[in-house]
Amino acid sequence: MKLVLTPMLLSFHLFLLSQNCNAYLYQGDTCQYEACIIAEKRAGKYQFSRLYQEALDESIARCDRFSHAYRHKSVAYLKSGDFLNWKKLMDKAVALDPAEHLGYRGWCRYQFFRDYRGAIADIERLDSLVTYDIGHSVNSDYHLNVAKAICYKAIGQKEKALQILRKQLQEEDHLVGIYDYLHLGVLLMELGRDAEALDAFSRQRTQNDLAEIYYYEGIIAAKTNREKAITLWQKAKDMYLENKRMYDHYTYPYDQVYLAQIEARMAEKE
Repeated sequence: MKLVLTPMLLSFHLFLLSQNCNAYLYQGDTCQYEACIIAEKRAGKYQFSRLYQEALDESIARCDRFSHAYRHKSVAYLKSGDFLNWKKLMDKAVALDPAEHLGYRGWCRYQFFRDYRGAIADIERLDSLVTYDIGHSVNSDYHLNVAKAICYKAIGQKEKALQILRKQLQEEDHLVGIYDYLHLGVLLMELGRDAEALDAFSRQRTQNDLAEIYYYEGIIAAKTNREKAITLWQKAKDMYLENKRMYDHYTYPYDQVYLAQIEARMAEKE
């Protein structure tokens, strides 16, 4: 659990720092300080409620340079599927404070829109702007460099994706994500490096055992041993039905496997 919770707590800590209204006061920026205080009126209110949105509108009216108001206002639009208004608000937040909001926008471009090139552009721009670690996805499941690697894979640049992913996993202070080694294993398998892929799947099993591991191991096993592959796919099916699989509250994770895929593999003729 430590590996999963630590980045989550870190992200939450950074969020609190970014929203510490007194920080603006110390900088002599009374405009953003007052906007921040006003924005706090939304605390405890539902994101889709009029009171929540009005608090942020009032905050923006007081100081239209307060980037966090645009970002927080955008969330309800994202969750409701109004992506055009989400993007307008997030673009405004990024324009005002790119270092603070590029990572979030880049992650959303990947997670919700599969805008792989846009996500890469945001994450790489963020990396060029800061000297500290660029951090994790908003759900804390991925380091942004791991997300970037997935995006490069998605646009067909698999060797570059592998280079990025391995470099991040080798960082001394990298906190292993719940799916990192699964993504590494699938990428290696797709590149024809089965032995290395199996090693990655084994490492994933020690971090977070998932149905997807056995599904992909079955694909490798099927090349030489159909009986072993069937056993692995049955294990994948059992774990899937027990909900021991990749999961996200809002979207489908990359490399996620579906029950129909597992059953289709099991039903294939030799």
